[in-house]
Amino acid sequence: MLGIIGGSGLYKLENIKIRDEVYVNTPFGGPSSPVIIGELEGKRVAFLARHGKDHSYPPHLVPYKANLWALREIGVNRVLAISAVGSINKLFRAGDFVIIDNFLDFTRKRDSTYYEGKFSAEVEGNDEVARLLREKKVVHIDVTEPYCPQVRNSLMDILEEKHFKYHPAGTYACTEGPRFETAAEIRMLEKLGADVVGMTGYPEVVLARELTMCYASLCVVANPAAGISGYRLTSKEVLELMAEREENIKEVIMELILKLPEERSCGCDKVLEGAEV
Repeated sequence: MLGIIGGSGLYKLENIKIRDEVYVNTPFGGPSSPVIIGELEGKRVAFLARHGKDHSYPPHLVPYKANLWALREIGVNRVLAISAVGSINKLFRAGDFVIIDNFLDFTRKRDSTYYEGKFSAEVEGNDEVARLLREKKVVHIDVTEPYCPQVRNSLMDILEEKHFKYHPAGTYACTEGPRFETAAEIRMLEKLGADVVGMTGYPEVVLARELTMCYASLCVVANPAAGISGYRLTSKEVLELMAEREENIKEVIMELILKLPEERSCGCDKVLEGAEV
């Protein structure tokens, strides 16, 4: 099942038949919102609001581990994350879609792994994830290709068909937040190869990968980053841009639900092979 994690400005999905709304209590605490389970033309889908229904979780306090675990518990094996970003690459303009393919992590205080050796949480289940946690294993996953190529290719096909302006690759720099970055920080990130900047992409991507989920992120450029914009950045600007693109975002999501192949051919499900110490 595909799970959608909605970012700033995307708190619900229309056009799907709602089958259930569940609040999953996980070994890592409660998720940021109940999980909506729906159906579109016979295909099941789950939706979770990253920041909560009323945007009550700032980026540095989002319960990322609980969110991904809750989706896993209800049968999600693929995740599409929607995020608003600032553009560092001057070719990326407000309103553009970006299908990111790599990341730089500049967060500082976030819990970014399930596998904590002898300190691992007690969990139930019989799959490989549960075994590694139950046996208190140390695990090092490969993140050479952190974003699922199969889901990314499906997104590209959809964006091409709809003639939406998009960039097929880009490096996402994740900062701690909740403040916006300084102009000096953006200059540094530009020199390091970042194309866009945001506050929520990490550790979400690696946590999904640790659970052998496919994970892709569809980013929407909300504004130029600090020092590039030439003006003071505001949250209002981000939300207004996301509101303008909301219908386009939902169009892409609906098409992905319908067109994503049932069989996973990407290898994301094999990430734990050889990762155990």
